[in-house]
Amino acid sequence: MSDIAAAFQVKLNWEDNSTGEPQELDVILPATLGRDSQNTVVLNSQQVSRRHARLDLEGSQVVLIDEGSSNGVYVKGQRVKRQPVGSGASFDIRPFNFTITFAQNGQTDSEHDQTQLIDIETTLTSFERDSKDGSAAPAEANLTTLTNLQPPSAFIDDSKTSFVQSGTELLQEINPDFPPEAFKQPTVSIDEIYQLGLPVDQTTYLALGGGLGSFTWVDYLRNSGVDLGLIAVIGIKDKPFERYRQLCQNSQIPNHERLRSDSGSTPDNIWGWPGYAVRETWHDLLRFRLGHAIKVMWTIFGEPTLANTYTPISDDVYRSVEAEARRIGWQHLWRFGRVRAIRKTNDGRYVVAYSQTTNDRRPLHRLMIANYVHLAIGYPGIQFLPDLQAYRQASGDFEHVVNAYEPHDHIYDHLAQHGGTVLVRGRGIVASRIIQRLYEVRRQNDRVVILHLNRSPRPVGNRFGRAGRQVEHHWEFQPFNWPKANWGGDLRLVLEKANDNQRVELYNDWGGSTTADRADWRQIVDTGLKEHWYQIRFGRVSQVERRNGKLVTVINGYGHFNENTELLADFIIDATGLNSSIDSHPLLKDMLDQYNLERNAKGRLQVANDFEVTGMRNDTDNQLGRFYASGVMTLGGPYAPVDSFLGLQYAALRSVDALIRLRTPGLRRLNGVRSVVQWCKWAIGAQP
Repeated sequence: MSDIAAAFQVKLNWEDNSTGEPQELDVILPATLGRDSQNTVVLNSQQVSRRHARLDLEGSQVVLIDEGSSNGVYVKGQRVKRQPVGSGASFDIRPFNFTITFAQNGQTDSEHDQTQLIDIETTLTSFERDSKDGSAAPAEANLTTLTNLQPPSAFIDDSKTSFVQSGTELLQEINPDFPPEAFKQPTVSIDEIYQLGLPVDQTTYLALGGGLGSFTWVDYLRNSGVDLGLIAVIGIKDKPFERYRQLCQNSQIPNHERLRSDSGSTPDNIWGWPGYAVRETWHDLLRFRLGHAIKVMWTIFGEPTLANTYTPISDDVYRSVEAEARRIGWQHLWRFGRVRAIRKTNDGRYVVAYSQTTNDRRPLHRLMIANYVHLAIGYPGIQFLPDLQAYRQASGDFEHVVNAYEPHDHIYDHLAQHGGTVLVRGRGIVASRIIQRLYEVRRQNDRVVILHLNRSPRPVGNRFGRAGRQVEHHWEFQPFNWPKANWGGDLRLVLEKANDNQRVELYNDWGGSTTADRADWRQIVDTGLKEHWYQIRFGRVSQVERRNGKLVTVINGYGHFNENTELLADFIIDATGLNSSIDSHPLLKDMLDQYNLERNAKGRLQVANDFEVTGMRNDTDNQLGRFYASGVMTLGGPYAPVDSFLGLQYAALRSVDALIRLRTPGLRRLNGVRSVVQWCKWAIGAQP
């Protein structure tokens, strides 16, 4: 190989298959790709051979070479042995899709293909519009742990600032002198805490976040015997499902439609029975809707081969969670606050600094001391594709380019009246819901056209052993975001027993963007393709601009050398999801820095099998301080569907069981007669 070849540098972009987060690496040719740690690009997946492929320079061409792999290398969906690739071309080493960009004048392209972060709290407030009754709710797997609840009238949510703003900036705006100087140390003296002159409260069990993750943990505590006086919750809104519901409304799943969750995932019922399907059937029978009751039961007994998988009506979930919150006394436990910092104390406990704001915008700062803390703060923000973010920052156009999780009903209202073309980015459950909503608008106005842009084709789905996901029209189908055996079957045990290296391979093989295999949805896509009002395009976006009243998306055509194509649209909807990076959340980043907390194979918080953040353990003078976490911040650990309803319940169960073994105050093991008694109280709505 010549010196010229050895110095040729390219940039490789691909996505983490289980999180959807972008990865980027500059490599000098020749470069190898494979599962072995000696490769230039290491790909953790059992579908990838130890030395799978090579990128090399032959003359003036970059060539992609299959190194005798078992599962092959694909360009434009076709398996290849040796294939020249140009700058901007894509290729697949399944389950990974790569885009290659050539260096220019010895440097790689300046474009940094990382997804931008937009603060969720600001998104839901700065662009709030009046919503109509019956509008909306998204995929459980993507949203469950999010919290965004209205504070009582005595307080104002202090995050209503400009739209593109990081969580850190929002915190600093409140008061740069809070948390106090003492919090610069990882351990704070109890005596010093009481000398700060700030209001100090104490509790035994403290839930931070106030959303569905906090709710499920508190529900287990209450049903396991803990009195109200021993529990406190700090969050932004007083209803644990409110932020989830707001994001659901934005992503266009109406309250009367169904969430992506099965009947056994019941956040209001720790026993899981009766599930939502049984309850829905019972309500139908009480209203003499025999036909619908039979249909629901047929779905349960026929899924997934004879019928679509059962999923609950979103409004039924909200109502049931609200009823359980009243039953366990949530209104007495919750207090409005924005958590600013968490520190260990020198007596084996934790102190939490949090802020409130009064109606006259005076900041109130408080401290809370607790023995046992549970953290469930959800997704740090909304992902926004870099080209779309650049366009919005340059143009100030927040009306025509939106994220699916932002309020954007104005687009559907405009299309219903005037028609138009919409470009949709992404191909997960949220993208499919947006396309279905556009189809519904098209029934009112047949001048609506949908362009669906993906970076690459997806001719086949992920495989694990002999199992594989079905693919149709480049959509990968699976009822839920992970194989169902991840919830409570064999795959859950496999993951729990695996080491970190094995876990990252399993996550890559099991994960990936999927949508539900619904007959009505597949019919929409089939019809749209035949009638040409739904069109699928592939390519990497190089620029988005406004020209002659239209949004112009310039793409480098998939698999072609320097072949640019322009896609014209009236609106663009980014449906690529939510950001799950713990470095993007100021509270988590602060904890990572203070305590040098370990990260798991996916870069999230390392937790034990009982969801304890072991780096936060605080044993001092026979005092047992324990710190637990749940939700997306633990993705990559012992449980895959951590941000699903059942995932939050499973994490709560494991952590409460661990506390029971420690004989913490008020907790009693929930089994035998006690479990039956507590279930009966749940059934009649009596307090635990």
